[in-house]
Amino acid sequence: MSENSNQPVMGRVYSLESFGSVDGPGVRFVIFLQGCAMRCKFCHNADSWDMQKGDLYSSDELLKKALRFRSYWAEKGGITISGGEPLLQMDFLLDFCKKAKAEGVDITIDSSGNPFTRKEPFFSKFQELMNYVDLFLLDIKEIDDEIHKDLTGCSNGNILEMAQYLSEIGKPVWIRHVLVPEYSDKDEDLKKLDAFIKTLKNVERVEVLPYHTLGVFKWQELGLDYPLEGINPPSKERIANANELLHTADYTKYLG
Repeated sequence: MSENSNQPVMGRVYSLESFGSVDGPGVRFVIFLQGCAMRCKFCHNADSWDMQKGDLYSSDELLKKALRFRSYWAEKGGITISGGEPLLQMDFLLDFCKKAKAEGVDITIDSSGNPFTRKEPFFSKFQELMNYVDLFLLDIKEIDDEIHKDLTGCSNGNILEMAQYLSEIGKPVWIRHVLVPEYSDKDEDLKKLDAFIKTLKNVERVEVLPYHTLGVFKWQELGLDYPLEGINPPSKERIANANELLHTADYTKYLG
């Protein structure tokens, strides 16, 4: 419930996936929340940006829908909340995760970290959220701040700060890096990202996500010019190179 009100906290949902297998360990019910402040040039869900769109759900409605699939989750599975950017709907996220954890559900948050701040009221709510979250999937799009701004429209300063905070509190994290030719695949920056990740004490897995063009049609449907026109997905060699420089094989937890 919202503060000083008997009205349920409502969230805007972009889409739902009943049997997700790539957004955390095991089989998962994946909730993609609506809204994102970043403007990644490679975004394959540009129609998820607008905070005013999406289907409205109360946390009770959404949890009831998710729990129908509980028998498929087995020991490792659960619920993943992704986006868009889930941290933009913090009140709904808190309400939902608290109720899901009361049901014994394993909860993963997939976030770009962009909304993170130590300022109030966000930080206290984020600290409370950590009581209910088992795993964070954190996207670090690019380690160089200027390239990050060019690629996403935003600085990475608070994103890296969030990574450090999650390390401080020992919250398990999987780091994800989208490999975009001419932007986030430079050897020098991959080595810097590797060095940064090595300063964190909570990283269980590092994943290289190759850039793809599957979402280009959504930009066209929205009447937007696709900013990476002419840039092809990375070659197998560049993907292998990124995995080597980021030492992804060294992070063995949940590789099965």
